[in-house]
Amino acid sequence: MFARRIAVVGTGYVGLTTGACLASLGHRVVCGDLDALKVARLKAGQVDILEPGLNELVVEGQAAGRLEFVVGARNAVLDAEVVFLCLPTPMGAGGAADLSAVESVAQEIRDVLPYGCIVVCKSTVPVGTSERVHELLGREDVAAVSNPEFLREGTAVHDFLNPDRIVVGSDSPQAAERVAALFAKLGAPTVLMDAASSEMVKYAANCFLAMKLSYVNAVAELCELLGADVTSVCEGMGYDRRIGQSFLKPGPGWGGSCLPKDTHAMVQIAESVGVDFSLIRSTIESNKRSQDRIVAKVRDAVGGDLAGVRVGVLGLAFKAGTNDLRDSPALAVAEQLVLAGADISAYDPEVTGPLAGMLVVDDPYQAIKGAEAVVLLTDWPVFRTLDWVRVAELMDGHAIIDSRNQLDEDALVRAGLLHLGVGRAPLARPQFS
Repeated sequence: MFARRIAVVGTGYVGLTTGACLASLGHRVVCGDLDALKVARLKAGQVDILEPGLNELVVEGQAAGRLEFVVGARNAVLDAEVVFLCLPTPMGAGGAADLSAVESVAQEIRDVLPYGCIVVCKSTVPVGTSERVHELLGREDVAAVSNPEFLREGTAVHDFLNPDRIVVGSDSPQAAERVAALFAKLGAPTVLMDAASSEMVKYAANCFLAMKLSYVNAVAELCELLGADVTSVCEGMGYDRRIGQSFLKPGPGWGGSCLPKDTHAMVQIAESVGVDFSLIRSTIESNKRSQDRIVAKVRDAVGGDLAGVRVGVLGLAFKAGTNDLRDSPALAVAEQLVLAGADISAYDPEVTGPLAGMLVVDDPYQAIKGAEAVVLLTDWPVFRTLDWVRVAELMDGHAIIDSRNQLDEDALVRAGLLHLGVGRAPLARPQFS
């Protein structure tokens, strides 16, 4: 495989990971961003995104002369053979994806793209976007390609370099094959298809994962009411190869930068063609119910009224391994507690304050001190190793609401604390050796 000249427009989570990883594969990559200060920091090897391995790849790529950062999309694409659009597509009016950034950049770069260049949309976009980008470019010599990303925050570099599959879609088979060749070193299964199908893949995959998570949370609610243990139930389910072990953990709901906007977008896409995708709408509603159930557990643990009650919160990011608060279910639960009048003291290893209505501290024991109840909302490993005897001494109450079923219940009980998990009754399960 020959090294290619690649431009990446946008240095957010997807763009920076894409650029740095493609450079590590031997390509020459120029990343462009509107934010001159951000570009200067990246040139200095300073990466603000919390992602294992990404900072190292940025430094190594620049040192090797394969990775460059410039200000502006036009400067990035001047001699590119392939241009990746890695731009934000946030939730817009009615849940539809806002394509203004993608459309604006397409119009901005169209007259400076080299002859025969390929423009690849890596952002999550509705079906028909590749066709729209091709129209905006107005260049018959420039092909539009869809190449959805399947990166998980906290493991994005690993996911890029060890993909389950590479999906490339275009109405030009030759362009699709050229883009697929960029990833040949990875040795992953490659699926070539038309552009519309490729654009649908990302939504279909993310909505399926969201449904799986909401399903498990609904099963957890049933387990609590029927005296079953959701951990055992999920283990029994997970050995079925048709189901698998992943995404079978209950919690306070799903969130982050992808699942919320993609599920809403899928509903809107379906409605635009007259389809009532009630399954996805129910998934969204069920997710909100999962958050409400954790708030109810906290309320029950302190006797019903949260007004003026001190509650310690462990975790604010939407999942461990990231500092991302976008649509974080942990933050949503904490905000509900604030609205109910609780006095919140919160700790997260990678999140600093201020946050409206709550005190964000830099030590977990400080968050716990004086609390009537403590609720664990993000599954950071550090919370598993807390000194529970010390926790019991610092708290005014004794209830620990473990929304991730992460903690050692026996250790909490020995310390005189009450462990309240999700989908399992406290001390109601037989212990098998």
